[in-house]
Amino acid sequence: MSSAALGSTEEQGRSEFGVALFLGALGVLVIVQALLLPESLIVRGPVGPKAVPLVVGSLLVIVAVVLAVDIARGGRGEPEGGEDVDLTGRSDWATMALLVAAFAANALLIESLGWPISGAILFWGAAFALGSRHYVRDVVIALVLSVGSWYLFVLGLGIALPVGILRGIL
Repeated sequence: MSSAALGSTEEQGRSEFGVALFLGALGVLVIVQALLLPESLIVRGPVGPKAVPLVVGSLLVIVAVVLAVDIARGGRGEPEGGEDVDLTGRSDWATMALLVAAFAANALLIESLGWPISGAILFWGAAFALGSRHYVRDVVIALVLSVGSWYLFVLGLGIALPVGILRGIL
């Protein structure tokens, strides 16, 4: 086996263990958060607000353990075989950094600016990070998506998203 093929197999194994570790940690986090939920006074019957998160968290931990055992036994996922995927390409860390920055900006600004503006920043930032350079069109689309999704949540689902500085306008 060539050293290039061996390196890619070792990298693939490490990345698959990383996925298993992530799933396990996420499952434990969901379980811990479910156990910290307060008891509801309006729940009648055996199923309370903790039931679904406990089941989901437990399933995540089980899947993580099964995946880790499979990887340890030599199981490997199939590489993407699509014709539009460059299997020899490396990770694009600049794009990842821009996407993380867009998500972080959204998380930091959502309370002060509100979802319509922070969501527009998120949508525009994601489009920019993924290569779009149609600035005006992207801003218009981002605003339509963020305001539209705000109305969908608030009016359609009855879930209040922060409106921020647009209070009284929307």
